[in-house]
Amino acid sequence: MATSSAKAVSGAISGKAGSIAPAGKKLGALVRKGTKKPFFTKIQPMLATLVDKPFDDNGWMYEVKWDGYRAVAFMNKGKIELKSRNDKSFQEKFYPLLPALKAWGINAIVDGEVVVVGENGQANFGALQNWRSEADGILQYYIFDIIWYNGYDLQQLPLTDRRAILGELLPPASAIKLSRDFVTSGIEFLKAANKMGLEGIMAKRKDSLYHAGDRTRDWLKIKASKRQEVVIGGYTKNEDSRKPFSALLVGVFEKGKFIYTGKIGTGFNINQQKEMLTQFKPLIIPKPAFTHEPDINKPSRFRPHPPKASATWLKPKLICEVSFAEMTGDGVMRHPSFEGMREDKKAGDVVLEKAARTEAVVAASKFVDPVASGPRKTLLNPSDETQVRTVGGHTLKFTNLSKVFWPKQKITKRDLINYYYQAAPFILPYLKNRPQSQNRFPNGIDGKSFYQKDVTGKAPGWIDTYGYHSDADGEDKQYLLGNNEATLLFLANQACIEMNPWSSTTKKPDHPTWCMIDLDPDPKNTFAQVIEAAQVVHAVLESLGVPSYPKTSGSTGLHIYIPLGAKYTYEQSKEFARIVVTLVHRQLPKFTTTERAVKNRGGKMYLDFLQNRPHATIAAPYAVRPKPGATVSMPLHWEEVKKGLKMTDFTILNAIARMRNEGDIFKPVLGKGIDLKKVLKAAGAL
Repeated sequence: MATSSAKAVSGAISGKAGSIAPAGKKLGALVRKGTKKPFFTKIQPMLATLVDKPFDDNGWMYEVKWDGYRAVAFMNKGKIELKSRNDKSFQEKFYPLLPALKAWGINAIVDGEVVVVGENGQANFGALQNWRSEADGILQYYIFDIIWYNGYDLQQLPLTDRRAILGELLPPASAIKLSRDFVTSGIEFLKAANKMGLEGIMAKRKDSLYHAGDRTRDWLKIKASKRQEVVIGGYTKNEDSRKPFSALLVGVFEKGKFIYTGKIGTGFNINQQKEMLTQFKPLIIPKPAFTHEPDINKPSRFRPHPPKASATWLKPKLICEVSFAEMTGDGVMRHPSFEGMREDKKAGDVVLEKAARTEAVVAASKFVDPVASGPRKTLLNPSDETQVRTVGGHTLKFTNLSKVFWPKQKITKRDLINYYYQAAPFILPYLKNRPQSQNRFPNGIDGKSFYQKDVTGKAPGWIDTYGYHSDADGEDKQYLLGNNEATLLFLANQACIEMNPWSSTTKKPDHPTWCMIDLDPDPKNTFAQVIEAAQVVHAVLESLGVPSYPKTSGSTGLHIYIPLGAKYTYEQSKEFARIVVTLVHRQLPKFTTTERAVKNRGGKMYLDFLQNRPHATIAAPYAVRPKPGATVSMPLHWEEVKKGLKMTDFTILNAIARMRNEGDIFKPVLGKGIDLKKVLKAAGAL
């Protein structure tokens, strides 16, 4: 068996290696310090912060930074699942690890890294990327943390205890390895890693808790050489070259923009290039996806006469890893070299990693409560019926918290409030300065509900409002504005299950932020037809050069948003939507209609463009709906709008995890908006 890199590093430095648990601790006693919790099969792993240099501190331990794929193993009652950090299955890709995990014979959830090691025991990412069978290298799974064991959630135990539990459970000679910890000098440890050609080291605070899904400062990564994940946006071929291609054109995403970071011309052989061209072929596009087209033949002081090259542009879908010397002032990599393709992440998640100052991170970690650095958990405890909390400087009294709002799932008012507390950073941008139409369900979704617009004398004085004149009774009234977290939770406590804002803000009340198309199916329609209609809407808008963003309604249909940037009136927005749905209806006349009156629809899906009118409201992105299953109106990637999508895929029980993993993918809806004149000119040509 090959000697592990950790052992080699251990021999190269002076320091202790292995478990650092206090002597005499028993496995059972350690485990019982956790919280009882049933087995689960989904979790977003804890992430580390990149820092710029190593350090020495007694409160930290160190590990090898393994050059592989992050993987979480779920083992319970003989059933094994090995998943990527994005919840993709590794069952088939890394099949030799499954017998080893099964032979381990424990009920546990462990976190680690899958690697391919050479004869010297060092991880080789390129070999892992090309791994197909045991003939391609030694596949190993280095585990460094344990999340759950035998009915106990261990995330709130300090790292030292979790490591001690792992040490007790480690199987004998196996493909499952413990990624050993070292109590030593971080500076000397990185020097040793550098000499051995390792990717880098990890520094972990000894008393750190496991913050699922959070990029915490309790775990730090310190790279021995600069490495970066990049997205492939094209490739070049030099004039007279016989190679399949000459260089990859790559970039990263920054605030929704695809930013060019350089050309990669080394690190791959001819066979690899041929395989990559096969992957590239279906992604070829006529124009570059980069925000600014790179000048691929630009001379430099290092290469005043570059070879003449032509470019083939690709949809930015494929990810590779690159090593490089440094990043220039204009954001281009110097001396980049291809390391291998990656399949364990989404292209939209690839951003430029910038190292934080080590001193600032380490100093802060000594004084910041580790729980505060993690994602929001819950606001309300699970037992008290009435609870008082201070939110944003305002005192809120929450009552009747065990009242069941969704009887079948036994989801309570407490669950609703806790959901909106965790969802607040995501939903508030779509509520701020927007009048709310409240739909209240004081006895849950099966009880009577009522609408409320006017909050005059019915809301605390600190809540922002917006005046309006009621033509019905001739009185001046007040809309509530969803301007802050305290207001959001006030609404939830009022049994306002869904949040229904205007499409415009009080700053420009007659100019909507977005145009919206509501696909409203008849009971005779299937959801497959809703999906087909959405795909046609997307195709029509793309033909017009218009970006669009879909979300589930949380009820029966889909909503498609188009950013307007508050530059046009409601009437202009409505008429543009009318053009779009007319084009869609022409393609799908058998099961769609633009007739507003239900009696005239003939059992067809209504392509609703009339939602684009003043004072109309619709469920906000990330809003819970008063529907069976506690569904959520969830923003989607367009590639998710396909066969198999279900409304019940997104509920109050799983939406927060998705939001933390994906981020706010709906954010471009709040951007500067389209140029409607150009779009209408293009529409006239259809």
